[in-house]
Amino acid sequence: MAEFSPLKRGFTLTEMLVTLTILAILAVAVMPLAKTAIKREKEIELKRNLRIIREAIDAYKRLADEKKITVEQETEGYPPDLETLVKGVEVKEEKEGKKSATKIVKFLRRIPLDPMTNSYDWGMRSYQDKPDSEIWGEENVYDVYTKSKATALDGTKYKDW
Repeated sequence: MAEFSPLKRGFTLTEMLVTLTILAILAVAVMPLAKTAIKREKEIELKRNLRIIREAIDAYKRLADEKKITVEQETEGYPPDLETLVKGVEVKEEKEGKKSATKIVKFLRRIPLDPMTNSYDWGMRSYQDKPDSEIWGEENVYDVYTKSKATALDGTKYKDW
């Protein structure tokens, strides 16, 4: 009859410590990469949202310059606020031989989220403001920027984008 010897299963304490140490080193190495990837995604979203708003402002200005919408003289043809781009404006359509008709044109479905501040509150500049002013003069919206004071991956300030 053979002698009974119990089979040892599992890991030794040393094997467990070595494995956990390797995993900890890998986790420490991956964390900065993950943070950079998240920051890069937010930067891409910020650029996209700034482009969307700026294109809407330009479309409004184009209609104002073509005299298809009624604007106040002091606004230089720029929208009074971002909400106007969402609500829309009445555009005059002239048809040959017929009375001119009007329709509502909306430039934005909604105001995009600022991914850096996680809010819908954008910094705005009016045409009459100084270029480096951080206080909106409320005459019109000539440009938008994020209110984030953070620095981008390329070393520039987000508010200067």
